[in-house]
Amino acid sequence: MDKLDFLQGIGKISVFVSLLLAFFLLTVKTENKLANRLFAWFFIFSAVDLSGFFITTVTRTQLNWEIFRSTACLFGMPLFYLFVLAVCYSDFRLQWKHLVHLLPFIVVNLVFIPGIYLNLDTDKDTFLSRFNQLPEIYFIQILIEFQYIFYIVSVFLILKKYRDIYLENYANPSAATYKWLFQITCVFLTAHSIVALKNVLRYSGFREIFVWANVLVGSIALFITCWFIMKALNHPELFRGVNSKLKLTKEILPEVDDKSVSTNVQDDLITGQISTLKQYMAEKEPFLDPSLTIQELANQIDIPVRDLSVLINHKMDQHFFDFVNEYRIQKAMNILKDQSKNQLTVLEILYEVGFNSKSSFNTSFKKYTNLTPTAYRNAS
Repeated sequence: MDKLDFLQGIGKISVFVSLLLAFFLLTVKTENKLANRLFAWFFIFSAVDLSGFFITTVTRTQLNWEIFRSTACLFGMPLFYLFVLAVCYSDFRLQWKHLVHLLPFIVVNLVFIPGIYLNLDTDKDTFLSRFNQLPEIYFIQILIEFQYIFYIVSVFLILKKYRDIYLENYANPSAATYKWLFQITCVFLTAHSIVALKNVLRYSGFREIFVWANVLVGSIALFITCWFIMKALNHPELFRGVNSKLKLTKEILPEVDDKSVSTNVQDDLITGQISTLKQYMAEKEPFLDPSLTIQELANQIDIPVRDLSVLINHKMDQHFFDFVNEYRIQKAMNILKDQSKNQLTVLEILYEVGFNSKSSFNTSFKKYTNLTPTAYRNAS
């Protein structure tokens, strides 16, 4: 088997696996159907793009299909961007304004119309031999790179805001959503960097190296898709979105700052609220609820959620996430030191104090004590 046959084989497998994953995403039962559908369409268009590895000059009988296949990749990053929004924000819905993401595809095909679509009577062999040297192809390559940079930066900004909102408003110690999306984005960034390098080789004259670069890209695409399938099968309910209407503390500070109250009175009020909050946390132990949110805690102590957010995240200089976990770790430390509870395993203790993941418990415990739970128990 030569390298071209090998490349075509990888391409066919990649397309099959991509369509299989798309089918899984469209049929799996989940609350966030919109995110799954967007991700499914992302893989469908990826399959269309990857089909170029095995569509030979013999089978390219329809130039319309080849032109569409060459421009379909422009749907990829917009779909991934919308997918990230749908995962991060539980109240995200598609709106008419999101049609703006179709503009690159529309612009590219408008550019193609005078150069290709209106000249489809051109000899196919001649057309295919100079396809990669067409000005329109250069334009597409440049547009793809600019589009990719725009969306990848936008996704990283969304993830940063999502992480900040999550830390300020939620106490669930599982950060699976952020980690998963961050991993996906980093993998896509790495993969695209390799694709961009391969496209440079296309015009360098190093035909042999370009073919092997295609083999590498096809292999990476297959690996990534298989990785997604394993994740999807093992974690079909991986994501938990936050409410997009939630604001960061720095955004609401001007709204809650009362200039009519003197500094001394404000300080006394804040001190009293902090004392009340700490007393409630110690006596009622609301942190034992793994899914505690700042909204639920605000309702329990009868403080407006915006005031409580400013109090914890700004006045106490802690994220809500860290504030709650500190109480959980302190209770875990007390249990680990209690000789009468030696029979409790670390796993039982972490569930008892409000954690729902051993890895997140160990990470948080070591952050506060510089020791693992087992080492802390042995040292007590």
